Amino acid sequence: MERTFIMIKPDGVERRLIGKIISRIEDKGFNLQNAKLFMPPRELVEEHYQEHSGKDFYNELVDFVSGGYVMALIVQGENVTQVMRLLIGDKNPCNATPGSIRGDYASSTTYNIIHGSDSTQSAEKEIRLWFGGAV
Repeated sequence: MERTFIMIKPDGVERRLIGKIISRIEDKGFNLQNAKLFMPPRELVEEHYQEHSGKDFYNELVDFVSGGYVMALIVQGENVTQVMRLLIGDKNPCNATPGSIRGDYASSTTYNIIHGSDSTQSAEKEIRLWFGGAV
């Protein structure tokens, strides 16, 4: 079974969307393998978004994600990475399909509720980064 990494960002946690988002994941038939609610240290968030370092939105994004609680999830299922990307929706909520998580709840490209791995390789890297040996 394939695994992927999902993070409900601080705006999703603050708006109490954790239960709704997890329900959508489980309604798709996927299983939660691990979950933790915590305020991530800035260094972890910087490493997670290192590919965007130097871009104009990088510092705002790192400040936002490290400035509040996140719910980190390991989700397991068949084609989970690809299906979760569809369920999450486009990173720009203006382009996100109605019915997707971002289409229903997001308001901007920075404050877009949720992160999902973009490939199985990224998923395994992100799972190791966020969960270490706890998986």
